[in-house]
Amino acid sequence: MNILVEILHPAHVHVFRNAIRIWLDRGDRVLVVSREKECANELLEAYGIPYTSISKIGQRKGALFLEMGVRLWRMWKLARVFKPDLLVGVMGVTIAPLGKVFRRPAVVFYDTENAGITNRFVYPLAHTVCTPDCYQGEVNGTHVTYPGYHELAYLHPAHFTPDAEVVRGLGIDPEGVFYLVRFVSWQASHDIGEVGLTLERKRELVQRLAGKGRVLISSEGPLPEDLESYRFRASPHVIHHVMAFASLLVGESATMASESAVLGVPAVFISETGRGYTDEEEARYGLVRNFKATQAEEALHAVEEWASSHPREQGREKRRILLEEKVDTTAWMVDTLDAVHQHGTR
Repeated sequence: MNILVEILHPAHVHVFRNAIRIWLDRGDRVLVVSREKECANELLEAYGIPYTSISKIGQRKGALFLEMGVRLWRMWKLARVFKPDLLVGVMGVTIAPLGKVFRRPAVVFYDTENAGITNRFVYPLAHTVCTPDCYQGEVNGTHVTYPGYHELAYLHPAHFTPDAEVVRGLGIDPEGVFYLVRFVSWQASHDIGEVGLTLERKRELVQRLAGKGRVLISSEGPLPEDLESYRFRASPHVIHHVMAFASLLVGESATMASESAVLGVPAVFISETGRGYTDEEEARYGLVRNFKATQAEEALHAVEEWASSHPREQGREKRRILLEEKVDTTAWMVDTLDAVHQHGTR
């Protein structure tokens, strides 16, 4: 089977890397088509995954639409030679229309309800849209759900074991108290109209945490001089080992909040737009607390409350329950794509 995999964001590398290994090991041909977005290509190289980078995220207004045109043209040329049997990706903005052109199934995995413009365009074009069963949006097209999260494609115990020695090698005591803070750049298509914490609130957050333990900041963009000393500079492919031993994660990234939750580490997620999966991780498992940016004071109070209670042991028990109820997303993905391929093209 020839499988074309689209990577638009560093998180997508993690979502598909174990499935790519399975496909290659069993003899399938895989073409990974990537994008220069933060550390996406660096991650592909770290995991030894061959790829072709065909576009780069722009900074100017309208750059996303220009980039899409470039991606469509370059991916069309690659696909014409590769002749995919299946196209798969997260969000699916390029693979969905090309699946129609090549009359091959495009299978889209997505979990972000607020990407309204993209979803209205992509979902009707896709062969199948796969979402977690906690997804709260409407899907205009063939919709399949599964009891899991994207993050369980790579942080399920079948695929990941936290390594304390990796953390020690970075100069961090895995048994000590430290906090991981995540700030995002708001450049993704689903971030249009989104706002994050003000610089004043970011400083206040870091100051409150620094009084209780070590603070490590992961930031997509530049930081002011007084916060730069907190920046976490290790290679991005080790971030999950660090996260697994953190006392708490706080930030603007839904993905990292969910990663933290499935590792049993409590997370405070701050964003104007929520997610079905972080809502479930709060309501069902008590591993995430969700706040809007306009609720910054309430969020900071929750941060202090959790930071003072040292909830590591509670988190491990909650994670055990979560893993009993959720699937290995990689295994589900591989089985689902096999079934789509066996069914044939449209």
